[in-house]
Amino acid sequence: MATRVSYPVETKMKAIEMRLAGVPVKEIMEQLHIRNKTQVKTWMKWYRDGQLNRLEQPVGKQYAYGKGPEYASELEQLKVENRFLKQQLDVLKKYKKMKKEVSPRIIVELVDSIQGEVSVTQACAWLGVPRATYYRWKAACKLEKLDCMVQNIRELCTRHKFRYGYRKITALLRTEHAINHKRVQRIMQREQLQCRVRVKKRKNTGQPAYVAEYLLKRQFQAEAPMHKFVTDITYLPFGGKMLYLSSILDLYNGEIVASSISDKQDTAFVLDTLNQLPAVPGAILHSDQGSVYTSQAYQEAVKGKGITMSMSRKGTPADNARIESFHSTLKSETFYLEGLTHTTTAIVEQTVRDYITYYNAIRIQTKLNNQSPVEFRRLAA
Repeated sequence: MATRVSYPVETKMKAIEMRLAGVPVKEIMEQLHIRNKTQVKTWMKWYRDGQLNRLEQPVGKQYAYGKGPEYASELEQLKVENRFLKQQLDVLKKYKKMKKEVSPRIIVELVDSIQGEVSVTQACAWLGVPRATYYRWKAACKLEKLDCMVQNIRELCTRHKFRYGYRKITALLRTEHAINHKRVQRIMQREQLQCRVRVKKRKNTGQPAYVAEYLLKRQFQAEAPMHKFVTDITYLPFGGKMLYLSSILDLYNGEIVASSISDKQDTAFVLDTLNQLPAVPGAILHSDQGSVYTSQAYQEAVKGKGITMSMSRKGTPADNARIESFHSTLKSETFYLEGLTHTTTAIVEQTVRDYITYYNAIRIQTKLNNQSPVEFRRLAA
């Protein structure tokens, strides 16, 4: 534990005199061999509060709360009181606005101006104002300033016909006084004074018509044909314009039972694919939560075929991994393998159709006992 140092009264008074003369605290500490700068600040506080008798106290001794200072003699008490009155008059004299009628705003400005020299408690004692009253007046002045600031911002926004955002309004305000741009932004947002030029556009997507329950649960096996289907849309950015492929895959043997190619990704596009399926009551059709699948028209068409809809969870493409895998295989074994990354629209369409025929009837799969999907279905029947 560090040893507590007791400084003589002469050293303390010398430090106070040097500080009043404007000598930096660091220099005072070096000259008088004072260990901690907090000591100098404490002595200065006692001096300003008129508690010179506390400089003579031993280390660790403090007055009990409410007793106040004890004076060695009546003369010492008179000196302290005289010094208090002199400080009070000096401060009031140097504040020019005191010639006017005293108001709460004047009191607040006065206390704020000398707050670095004396404590709020001492300043309020000089002015004969309770601390609680001072803080109440200060809060009221802040509200008054805020109202004035809001009015200034509103006038600037109106004058410039709401062409300026908060940055330019801040720049105009700073020609008169300092203000933070974040404060201006908050006021403009609260008062609805934002710039009305180039308003940010937000697409109103609305709520989906229907989001089905996740029934598939990543069970990508089926016991019989035409019992479980998965569907999705993929991009075909290889031709003269963007094309889209919509396909439906039977999970029993991985066969593509329906497909469509279009340059528009709309509800009519997926309905064209769905209409290639026969009515299969009790079957499950799984998709993601795309707007075309949640649309009312698509849902009605699905119910019309007696099919139950299942949908992936949001942000979980793995829930529909089987059809995602097919689309990836199609691109890898055609466009990327043959280098058809820049070709015509007609070649893209023909390439996709030819590959689907090859995939269903010719391409063998290990999980189908090295048979093609069509061959596997025929032999199983």
